[in-house]
Amino acid sequence: MTLALLFSPQGSQVVGMGRELAERHRAARAVFDEADATLGWSVSETCWSGPAERLADTRQTQPCLLTTSVAALRAFEAAGVAEPDVVAGHSVGEYAALVAAGVLDLPAALRLVSRRAELMAEADGAGGMSAVLGLDRKTVDEVVGSVARPTELVVANDNAPGQVVISGTSEALMAAEEPMRAAGAKRIVRLPVSGAFHSPLMAGVADELVQAFEAETWNEPRVAVMSNVTAEPESDPARIRALLAEQVRSPVEWVRCVERMAADGVGTMIECGAGSALVGMVRRIAPEVRTATVSDAATLEGAIALFSLTGSRS
Repeated sequence: MTLALLFSPQGSQVVGMGRELAERHRAARAVFDEADATLGWSVSETCWSGPAERLADTRQTQPCLLTTSVAALRAFEAAGVAEPDVVAGHSVGEYAALVAAGVLDLPAALRLVSRRAELMAEADGAGGMSAVLGLDRKTVDEVVGSVARPTELVVANDNAPGQVVISGTSEALMAAEEPMRAAGAKRIVRLPVSGAFHSPLMAGVADELVQAFEAETWNEPRVAVMSNVTAEPESDPARIRALLAEQVRSPVEWVRCVERMAADGVGTMIECGAGSALVGMVRRIAPEVRTATVSDAATLEGAIALFSLTGSRS
């Protein structure tokens, strides 16, 4: 393997995302047009003009991020670059990865992400999430296990060394703060989300997603898809589908995903979407890997240049 394409997570959104790519590249504009038509509301206007409060609403955030990521992908593909060896997305970004791999077409992914966002927004009040900065995964796991039951508090995202997110009931999150500081945490930041995502408290959302998945067509992937749940490259559509439902109540094992791709020989990872959150994580996890982003005209040109230097399969 040599090339991985990565797809941005929730929290990357910013008003104006994808606009320049859509203005300059027909393939990117077509993605926004298709999203507007599929969902029946102006995804493009929300991405490009906001307001920020609307874009920050999970019900809009997730479809907007999916659309922006796929638009960036299509602009990159239009430059004539070769297909990646593997794709990976962080949380909602995994749906864009499935579009890139051909498992889902864009309308199906938009419908599923829209449903996922509705379900997660309806989980308002079901706990929350906190970022723990400055502690390793093992220490965070130990503190979590000491203050609450697994049904109440878990590690939700292992993003990078020293950047771990926990998820659970509000009471458990509060109970963990002082022990985390005592263990050496530099900061504990409560995240502006509506529920305890990627935790057992999302079991009902996962069950609803299983039903939504039945209405869509799932195809054989053209390239391997890294699963957030297993941190393994998956190629069986039925297993990918099952893991995607499980993902919403399971930890995002991003560190292990990046480590596995690097161990398999991926030397270049390019993030398609809004910003560079995943590239920042990769640089901390596997600093030897070459990285780039595709989020606007300048970064697109940089990614094409990097691929032209490193993308040969010879």
